[in-house]
Amino acid sequence: MIHALSLSGLTLARGERVLFRDLDFDLKAGEAVALTGANGAGKTSLLRAIAGLIRPEAGEIAFADADRNRLDPGQARGRETHLLGHQDGLKSARTARQELGFQCDWLGHTQDGFDDAVAAFGLKPLLDLEVRRLSAGQRRRLAMGRLVGSPRALWLLDEPMAPLDARWRDAFAACMRRHLDADGLIVAAVHDPLPIATRPLDLGGLA
Repeated sequence: MIHALSLSGLTLARGERVLFRDLDFDLKAGEAVALTGANGAGKTSLLRAIAGLIRPEAGEIAFADADRNRLDPGQARGRETHLLGHQDGLKSARTARQELGFQCDWLGHTQDGFDDAVAAFGLKPLLDLEVRRLSAGQRRRLAMGRLVGSPRALWLLDEPMAPLDARWRDAFAACMRRHLDADGLIVAAVHDPLPIATRPLDLGGLA
């Protein structure tokens, strides 16, 4: 299980433009980092690089277990990482029940994972509705269900609170706190502060 994430000398580029150079930071179990910076500074790209979807120009991304043994990056990403991006990745023609069930099965889940996700994000009234009929906030809650339904150590979150109203922001804050209390890790790209304790990492960039 991932208990530590470290970035050393990381350089990311988008096309010909370098987003940032020589970035270093470490994250331990029970900690959260809030990525800030101007639009285009590289917040989303950093999340995607940690998830293994973007190859860095230079530097290293490493994962370690509780005994500080290095983990195979492919296995760590495939088994212990959730990426929740701007796009929810939901099939609009499926019902919410079908979509959540597919996500939990595909990613691997505990016996009660589906029910836990439904309870955490108030999804019961939505389960028989097609995803296309859900509001932006309801879709986000459904997408968030995979975080609870298929528990993994490292959450990579891109503006997770954006479409949520106050009630569900509070509910998700409680989920994040429980995740951290269980030795989880969170890296979140944000414009507004998260309602949990975080360490800031400002990527700068031009406004």
